[in-house]
Amino acid sequence: MSSRRSRSRQQSAGVSSISDDQIADLVHKLQQLVPEIRGRRSSDKSANRVLQETCNYIRNLHREVDDLSDRLAELLASTDSDSAQAAIIRSLLM
Repeated sequence: MSSRRSRSRQQSAGVSSISDDQIADLVHKLQQLVPEIRGRRSSDKSANRVLQETCNYIRNLHREVDDLSDRLAELLASTDSDSAQAAIIRSLLM
């Protein structure tokens, strides 16, 4: 299929196009946000690799949040609700 027909289909389907420069800029921004790849030269990583590492990083963050939530629930369950420790935990959550 020619690129003209492909673009026409994308536009008629409501799909917005994004330029290669915009993609490169977004990949660069991801590299700055993800600690595991921050500071590496952009030529060291393909866009595909940056996206894979970003997804892995987000999955790890989700796991950490889940673990911390579980730990917090256990801590709250084992703490007297009128104690100073419970008041501190509640103040941190608000």
